[in-house]
Amino acid sequence: MAAIEELREKIDAVDDEIVRLFEQRMRLGAEIGEHKIRDGLKVVDRQREKNKLQDVVSKVSTDFNKKGIRELFEQLMAMNRKQQYQQLVKAGALGRLPFIEAGELDAKNSRIVFPGTEGAYSQAAMQYYFGERCNSFYVRTFRDAMEAIEEGAADYAVLPIENSTAGAVDEMYDLLVEFENYIVGETIIPITHTLSGLPGTDPKEIRRVYSKGVALMQASRFLDEHSEWQQISVANTAIAAKKIVEDQDRSQAAVCSAYAAKVHGLEVLKDNINDDPNNSTRFIVVTNQKIFLKDAKKISICFEVPHESGSLYQLLSHFIYNDLNMTRIESRPVEGRSWEYRFFVDFEGNLAQAAVKNAIRGLREESRSLRILGNY
Repeated sequence: MAAIEELREKIDAVDDEIVRLFEQRMRLGAEIGEHKIRDGLKVVDRQREKNKLQDVVSKVSTDFNKKGIRELFEQLMAMNRKQQYQQLVKAGALGRLPFIEAGELDAKNSRIVFPGTEGAYSQAAMQYYFGERCNSFYVRTFRDAMEAIEEGAADYAVLPIENSTAGAVDEMYDLLVEFENYIVGETIIPITHTLSGLPGTDPKEIRRVYSKGVALMQASRFLDEHSEWQQISVANTAIAAKKIVEDQDRSQAAVCSAYAAKVHGLEVLKDNINDDPNNSTRFIVVTNQKIFLKDAKKISICFEVPHESGSLYQLLSHFIYNDLNMTRIESRPVEGRSWEYRFFVDFEGNLAQAAVKNAIRGLREESRSLRILGNY
């Protein structure tokens, strides 16, 4: 034990020296940052970093130490970059992000679009957010809704982005990348499915059940008790309810909300058929304007990372260094590039905050591409 203690004392002495040299290196990095600000130079110098890593790796002996020294200096240079981004913020060199702060959304003088038909959960979310008397219309698909606001036929769209049991709505993430539309709000509503049919229908008459595929999955326990029922997927739960009315066929039923059943004149044959009684869906409010509300507290972004070891870690570290709380991360394949992914991140903050500007600057400099999807 005495020998171990002596070795630990020697390590402590070396660590003290490392700490002293670390602070010296950071001071020198800060001086370089001042020169970059003065001369208008970019923070990231990839060729300089590449040369530096090759140099330090060549100065150690074993393969293990080569990997270790590379990792150490990658972290040191990453810390210098973050320090220099902070210097840019303090010097006012970051400027404004291309979003305009707004006091509130003008719901009274706006048109709102939602996907589905009368009675859709999207309509319920819209009315919860904008009020029951808002000026609205519906389209068939999520894409149709995104096109409506992009073209100016509507000012806002209300669209599902995440369900508590089914997870992310992948199509919406893809559409947020494809269209130049931005998130300005969100709302969460409970999802309570019913089995509904024509008035007077006896459940023994049912042979086919229609609904959105996700809704059928969310009511699988109840539906599995009736293996004789054919389950047929349609675009929307409210569209399923509408079909039952149009067909006037007692052998058909819909899995839909009680609201959709009421709107379309159906009878609720069985209420609360969800597998999970706490099922809920988060909806986003989207517009084609680059605006954010003054009291916005969440930011959504997406970015692509270089196809290199550690690249995602390096990017996510910008949230840590700026004391920003990341609340969600999703990934989607990048079209046309096999095994490469685009990442979607939600984090707490407001675009007017210096820490947010600092993190976004770092992410933009070090990612392949970055897009701010909204602050809400």
